[in-house]
Amino acid sequence: MTPQVTPDTFITRWQHADGSELANAQSFVRELCELLDVPVPDPARADTRDNAYVFERRVLFKHGDGSSSEGRIDTYRRGAFVLESKKLKQAAQTKGFDDGMQRARAQAESYCRALPAEEGRPPFLIVVDVGHVIELYAEFSRSGATYTTFPDPRSYRLKLADLRDDAVRARLRQIWLEPLSLDPAKISARVTRDISERLAKVARDLESAGHAAEDVAGFLSRCLFCMFAEDVGLLPKRSFTELLQSFTHPVGADLVRDVLHANQDRGQSPLLRDGVPEQFIPLLTALWRDMDVGGFSVALRHTLPRFNGKLFKNPQVLALSRTQIEHLIDAAKADWTLVEPAIFGTLLERALDPAERHALGAEYTPRPYVERLILPTVIEPLRAEWANVKAAALLLANENKPEDARSTLHVFHHRLCQIRVLDPACGSANFLYVTLEHMKRLEGEVLDLLEQIGSTLGDTQIRLESEGLTVDPHQFLGLELNPRAAAVAELVLWIGYLQWHFRTRGNALPPSPILKDFKNIECRDAVLVESQPAAWPQADFIVGNPPFIGASTMRAALGDAYVDTLRAAYPNVPDSADLVMFWWHKAALLVRAGHVQRFGLITTNSLKQTFNRRVVEQHLNPSTVRPEPVEGQVIHPSTSSGRTDVLALHLAYAIPDHPWVDSADGAAVRIAMTVGAPGKGEGVLQTVTDERATGGEGLEVTLTEKRGVIHADLSAGANVAGAGALRANENLSNRGLQLFGGGFIVTPDERAALETDAPIKPYRNGRDLTDRPRGVLLIDLFGHEADEVRRRWPATYQRVLETVKPERDKNNRASYRDNWWIFGEPRKVLRAQLAHLPRYIATVETAKHRVFQFLDAAIAPDNKLICIALDDGYALGVLSSLVHADWVLAQGSTLEDRPVYVKSRCFETFPFPDPSPEQRARIADLAEQL
Repeated sequence: MTPQVTPDTFITRWQHADGSELANAQSFVRELCELLDVPVPDPARADTRDNAYVFERRVLFKHGDGSSSEGRIDTYRRGAFVLESKKLKQAAQTKGFDDGMQRARAQAESYCRALPAEEGRPPFLIVVDVGHVIELYAEFSRSGATYTTFPDPRSYRLKLADLRDDAVRARLRQIWLEPLSLDPAKISARVTRDISERLAKVARDLESAGHAAEDVAGFLSRCLFCMFAEDVGLLPKRSFTELLQSFTHPVGADLVRDVLHANQDRGQSPLLRDGVPEQFIPLLTALWRDMDVGGFSVALRHTLPRFNGKLFKNPQVLALSRTQIEHLIDAAKADWTLVEPAIFGTLLERALDPAERHALGAEYTPRPYVERLILPTVIEPLRAEWANVKAAALLLANENKPEDARSTLHVFHHRLCQIRVLDPACGSANFLYVTLEHMKRLEGEVLDLLEQIGSTLGDTQIRLESEGLTVDPHQFLGLELNPRAAAVAELVLWIGYLQWHFRTRGNALPPSPILKDFKNIECRDAVLVESQPAAWPQADFIVGNPPFIGASTMRAALGDAYVDTLRAAYPNVPDSADLVMFWWHKAALLVRAGHVQRFGLITTNSLKQTFNRRVVEQHLNPSTVRPEPVEGQVIHPSTSSGRTDVLALHLAYAIPDHPWVDSADGAAVRIAMTVGAPGKGEGVLQTVTDERATGGEGLEVTLTEKRGVIHADLSAGANVAGAGALRANENLSNRGLQLFGGGFIVTPDERAALETDAPIKPYRNGRDLTDRPRGVLLIDLFGHEADEVRRRWPATYQRVLETVKPERDKNNRASYRDNWWIFGEPRKVLRAQLAHLPRYIATVETAKHRVFQFLDAAIAPDNKLICIALDDGYALGVLSSLVHADWVLAQGSTLEDRPVYVKSRCFETFPFPDPSPEQRARIADLAEQL
């Protein structure tokens, strides 16, 4: 429908409104809706669940002391925004006005946090000074992170007169109707994927022509940076694209026809040499040399800024056919200002790697997933510090102390520009880039407040930038073993930085040289250098996603020699730990030594399982880990406090089980996120309660939150993972027999052909217990010598000789080869435990549903059964209870989606209750009935 008001009439009507907030706020919002041609709020209902779009939406604040209070959101649209209205008496651009708007923003954020979890946090906050200003803040991950200025610190505040701009009104209309469509990552995803696919085609062709993959990567990186540079204004608009087009149409169309006609006998155009435009290599080489040093470019006929850096030091140009050049032209036609570096880096890395190019169309890790770790690791601590600095600066400004206020802000800004973030497995730098963007947003807020308080010549962003005092790529450090990924990482950081510069500074060029070789990305092993633990660059924060290689596959992936050296270099990392735990261990040591403020790492969700949990436990409980060298220093006790213990670590944030996307092949995996901070303390534990496919990348997840001490098993509350083995449960549980020879198993028909007195028993494995038993039997020759078996049971001996010995002869372990007629692991202890029992309790080690049952003592159990040497019904009843089931889930591990009953953690630590005789009898009776 046609809007009922025009921008001019709306502005004229409201620009002089000076009534109270209560008198004017709802009328202002209604008429703004009419201007934007969006629905006005609905009448409110008594049940808040029905109030998806209303004025005065009720929310309940829950306080730390257990009390609660009620609040009301001025305007609320579910899944879109919380709008907070004010009518400030102070004029815009004054200290009092800015202070009032900041308080309104903080109030709006508190409303968002108080909304019911099932409604989710809206992606937008709108703060309105009725009749004057509309401020926009966004948080697209909707995970509880801080709302930041939208679209950037320079454009988030809209004056009433800005509503005349069609683009401004269109943006506001989208916030009402399709707020998530404004997420920059979603807007740029299609552009980014299309560009990467075109570059992959060129890379494939060049490698097929015999060019080295590293040369192809460098050449295409220079090409795509030129495409980006022309779109942001570092090169003249469309100049690089037109240069490429000149190689496919080097002269006018008529002349092309004449030349082709004149040379048709030779079968090719003189403009091509061996199918390649003859001016392509010299002109591109000249352009890149000119870009490196700056000055006039003959190729572009324009004076260029000095780019310098590492990218154009090597101006090597690879010969391209006209078809390949056309692929580059198609990529250049895209709007490179919309490329999302967090996506582009991953896809470009695949495009340049022949081994991973098949995964180009696979999913990339969604940005909200990355932000979910970056925010609590780096950004939230910095923003907490910023909140205090901002409050102090505003207080000083209101006390008419502008110099002191500016000094306070300068000190924080200087610190922000010195913060260093390390990703010790950086890949194509998507974690580092997203951190860079968030820190640039924070820097923008600092500079905005400096300007509002009253900037001096030394406060301007351009001057600070020219002096090197700005958040830039030198602060973002990476270690990466893959040389292609390392090269892409540098490119991603510079593109992201320059995008932000032009987004906030307009057409102003950054200081010369444009690119600097900070050497912030190192191509090397992050955990091992010449048989010693690798040193990491000094940093304030560590964040990243180390490789997912399990302990069982490390030797196949990395080689025996490397794994043996790695294990020897890190004596405090158990042999059963996954590769990622070496990163976790190093990061934890650095935090505990005081070298790093926080670390946040992605691991597989097996982190909470016993074999990886031991690494976490030793850092949460420092008495269990021997101090070892860190970055050339030894962790030592604090001399100032006289302490003799090692600094502890606590988990400030964790998600035990979260969906992820493996960047190597796009496969869906399950991961855990953990953030370590120094000292003892509580943390935030988030649990995924719902996962939904939304048609975009990855899954949209719903999280619930709990605060408390987070334990090594990534739980909060009672420290179940810290429970020790009980002497009362000692020597009662064991795994079943491990055969190492299928020939020991016989069917009833095969049994009939063997001696009647041969030691052959009924046999059960996991499937026998969970499904119908197979009825097979087991030849058990434990306790007998081979000669005795041959003499007493020759038929049985012959069967084992023919069906087991050939398999055992190939085994690397001498004891298995030499004692071929006996099970590989005959379980002497288990046999002694069961010797005098008529029955025992068994459960399948790995099963989706946990079931315990009695087995007759004559039945031989398989290795995949956990056997418990108890024969009374009371024990079976307790083990079958929901209490024990919960204990098992907390203490055990998992294999894919199936819980694993780890006997040392699930049974040996379990405290059996001490019931009355009547209760004991009742439980036993119920168990017998089962």
